Amino acid sequence: MIRFRLARLADVPRLRALVEASYRGDTSRQGWTTEADLLDDERTSDAELAATIQSPASRVLVAEIEGKLAGTVTITDLGNERAYLGMLCVDPALQAGGLGRALIADAEDTAVEAFGARVMEMTVIDARPELVAWYERRGYIRTDEVRPFALPGDYPFAMFVLERSLR
Repeated sequence: MIRFRLARLADVPRLRALVEASYRGDTSRQGWTTEADLLDDERTSDAELAATIQSPASRVLVAEIEGKLAGTVTITDLGNERAYLGMLCVDPALQAGGLGRALIADAEDTAVEAFGARVMEMTVIDARPELVAWYERRGYIRTDEVRPFALPGDYPFAMFVLERSLR
């Protein structure tokens, strides 16, 4: 049974471990969402997660299965009836089972209820066309906007902007 809830500060160590295992390092290679071959830095920090959990403009959702943190997604209010979906991740051992789709659905509902959002946007690294395609199958549309890669440094990446109407 999957239980969805808002993250709490006490979740930060387990939440960070989940995010890092999903995006970076050898563990992430068990799933299909790995960035380990593209980036070798840390994906987030305890301080960043704690600040996001405490921010009134964000909601960090977690999915638990039998008390174990299985997935997470963050929704941020952008104003003007727009919200941002970010840091979606599922435990690599549980990927391809529908939990990511369920987290997106819960995130979209939360964006409407908490922030009055009518549009959800996200950015996806251009080096992951299969990830862009996965979001497109979920109803997200790639816009004409391309943003610079978010990390400082000399990376050959850009970020595609995708969006979906929530109403």
